[in-house]
Amino acid sequence: MMLGVAALLLISCPSAADTTLAPALNCVTLVATPDLPSVSGTIALLPARSPFGVAVTVDGRPRYHLAATIAGLPAPRSFGDYSAYVAWAYTLSLDSAVKLGPVQNGRVDLGEIQFAQFRILISAEQSSSVRERRGRLVLRGTSPSARLLAHRDLTQPSAPGRPALGSTPPPGVNGMHDGEHPAASGAWAMPPMQTRMAMMPGMSGLTPSTAPFLPSTSDTSASRAVAARSTSKVHLSSGDTLVLEAVPIVRTIRGKSLHLYGFNAQSPGPLIEVNQGATIVVRFHNLLGVPSSVHWHGVRLANQFDGTVGLTQDAVAPGQWFTYVVRFPDAGTYWYHPHVREDVQQALGLYGNLLIRSPAARYYSPVNREEVLALDDMLIGDAGLMPFGADAPTHALMGRFGNTYLVNGEPDYSLDVKRGDVVRFFLTNVSSARMYNLSFGSGARMKVVGSDGGKFEREEWVHNLVIAPAERYIVEVAFADSGRVALVNRVQAVDHMIGSYFPEIDTLGHVRVDAQARAVNYAREFETLRRNADVRADLAPLLARAARAPVRELVLTMRAKNLAPVVAGMLQGVNAAVEWNDGMSMTNWLATGNEVSWIVRDPTTGKENMDIDWRFRRGDVVRIRVFNDPNSSHAMQHPIHLHGQRFIVVSRDGVSNTNLVWKDTAIIPAGETVELLVEMSNPGRWMLHCHIAEHLSAGMMAAFTVE
Repeated sequence: MMLGVAALLLISCPSAADTTLAPALNCVTLVATPDLPSVSGTIALLPARSPFGVAVTVDGRPRYHLAATIAGLPAPRSFGDYSAYVAWAYTLSLDSAVKLGPVQNGRVDLGEIQFAQFRILISAEQSSSVRERRGRLVLRGTSPSARLLAHRDLTQPSAPGRPALGSTPPPGVNGMHDGEHPAASGAWAMPPMQTRMAMMPGMSGLTPSTAPFLPSTSDTSASRAVAARSTSKVHLSSGDTLVLEAVPIVRTIRGKSLHLYGFNAQSPGPLIEVNQGATIVVRFHNLLGVPSSVHWHGVRLANQFDGTVGLTQDAVAPGQWFTYVVRFPDAGTYWYHPHVREDVQQALGLYGNLLIRSPAARYYSPVNREEVLALDDMLIGDAGLMPFGADAPTHALMGRFGNTYLVNGEPDYSLDVKRGDVVRFFLTNVSSARMYNLSFGSGARMKVVGSDGGKFEREEWVHNLVIAPAERYIVEVAFADSGRVALVNRVQAVDHMIGSYFPEIDTLGHVRVDAQARAVNYAREFETLRRNADVRADLAPLLARAARAPVRELVLTMRAKNLAPVVAGMLQGVNAAVEWNDGMSMTNWLATGNEVSWIVRDPTTGKENMDIDWRFRRGDVVRIRVFNDPNSSHAMQHPIHLHGQRFIVVSRDGVSNTNLVWKDTAIIPAGETVELLVEMSNPGRWMLHCHIAEHLSAGMMAAFTVE
C-alpha cells in the first residue's frame, strides 16, 4: 500500500539533534558518518494496512510502513561516481538485506518491511536501480526494538551496578518484613519460566508483596466444589429468564486436578444465543466465597445492569442474588465475565460468550457450520495452578501470561469437517494479557468478515488473525484439502534478559478434514468478498459528524514505587510497541499492584484514572485521541474498552482506517496514537479501562457520563 502525501505529513519523528525528547518507538533516528555533520534524517515507522489493530506476518514479524525524512544531503556525485542515494533494511547481524528504494532530501515513502529488529543503511550508489549495496555509507540507524539489548549488558560480570548473585532487597520490600524470608513459608513458589530464559541474578528468594490466593485454600466455598461440566448452548427468546450461578468447580487439565470457578459449573459458561433486539432476564446467584458480578461486555444495555462494581452496582456478596435485565440492540459477538478482580475470577474460568443474531436473512454468507471459540491461557506450575495475589494483583507489569493454552476451556481443541466445508469462527480473546496471532495450516483459506459489534464495511482475505484481550473477530475458513489442519499461535517472543527476539509457535488444536466432500458446497459464496452496504449506511450519520466532533485526549502511562532494585533494573530501556509473551517472568510476577500503578491521564486537566469524569449528552459524537506514552517505566500495548457505547477506529498514528467496523475494544500499541470516533448513544455513568486484567486491578480505569 502506498501512503498518500497527506498521511505521510501527519507523522513526524523528533530530530536527532533534539535531546529534550526521549526516543520514540515509531521512529528510527539516522546518524550520518562523521564527515557529514550537516546531514540528518529519521525513518517514521507507520502502521501497515491491516483489518486488525496490529499488523504482523503469519510468523509474527511486525509489519512497518516506512517514511524517510532527510535533510542536508549533498549531490551524490560529490562523493565520486554516484548518481543516487538508496535506503536498505538489514537484520541486526547484517546477514540479510531488503532494498527499500531511492531517497533524497525531504519526505520519501519507502514501503513496507517485516523485521522484529533491523538496521537502516543509506548509501550513495552509481544508480538507483542497483540490487546490492556497494557504494559509500552516508546514514545509518537501528530500530527502537533493539534498545532492549541494554538489558544484556546489565548481566555481564563487569557491568556497573550489576546485582550480586543471591542478593535480596532490604526489609519491607516485596514482602520482606522483620528479617523473615517469605520463601521459607512455602506459600509462594517461583513461577514457571521458559527454558531458554535465564533468571536475572539477585531475584532468587524474592516473592510478591501480597499473600497468595488459590480457590482450593483461600475460598471458603472450595469444599462445595463440583465437577466441571461441558459448555451448553442456550437459545433464549425475548422475555426468557436464565439462572446463572457462579460456582466452585474441579477439573483436570494436563493431568493436574485444579480448583477453578465456572458459570453453571461450566467453563466457559453457557453460550447464550439470542436475536437482535431481544431482552432477557438473568438471575445471577453468587455461590463463591468471594464477591462477584456479571458484566455484559460490549452490550449497550441499561446502565444499572452493566455489572461494574463500584460504578453501576455493589458487588454481589457470597450467597446473594442479583437480577440483570439485558437488552441486545446490536448483532455481533459479545461476552460476559465478572467486573471485580477479573485478574482472579476471569482467569479462573468465569466467562462465556453471547451470540446475537441479526434478523436479516443474509446478514452473513452461507456456511456449512459455525464455531464459537474462547481463547484463554492458564498459568500452571509443577504443583498445579499458580497462586494469584490476595489483596493486589501479581504480574502487574505485563499481565498474567499463561503457559497452557485453552480453546473453549480445553487444551487440545479439535473439530471434524468435510472436505470443502466453509466454517465461520466467532473468536473471543478472554486471556488476561495475551495477544494472539492465529493462523490455520496449509489448505485452509481465511477471510475476516466481522469484529466486536458486527460486520466490516467489506470482507478481506487474510493469512493470519491478530486478536487482543477482550476483542472479538469473525472469520470464515474454507478447508479445501483432506487431512489435519493445525490452529497455531505464531509470534516473535522477546527475552528481556538479552534483548533479542525468537520465534514461538504453539499449537492450539487441529481441524480434521475428512476426505469425503460435503454435498452442499459454498465455495462460490466463500470466494466472494462482500461489500456491506448496510454497514456503510449505519456508519454514515456518525461519519458525517466526524469533522466537527469535539476531541478529548488521553495518555496511557505508569508509575512504579518500592520495587526491589533488581526488579527496577529490568525496566531500563524502551520496549517494543507490542509484546507477545512474558519476556521477564520473575520481574513481572514480583511487581504487584502495591508497587505498580497504571495510569489513564487527561492531559488537558491533569486528572488521572477515576478522578476523570467526562460528561457528554446522548447523541454526541466525540473523537477520543489516545496516546500510549512509550517513555513510561514499562510501556506496552493496552486494549482499551469503553462500556455501554460503540465506536470506530478512525486512524492509527495519523494513517486513516479504510475498512471500518463497530468496536468496543481497541488495541493501543506502545508509542502509538489511536483516534476513536465514539457514538455516545447510551445514557449512564460508564467505565473506560484497559482490559489487561492486572492493569485494570492496578488502577487503569476512568469514568464518563452520558446524560
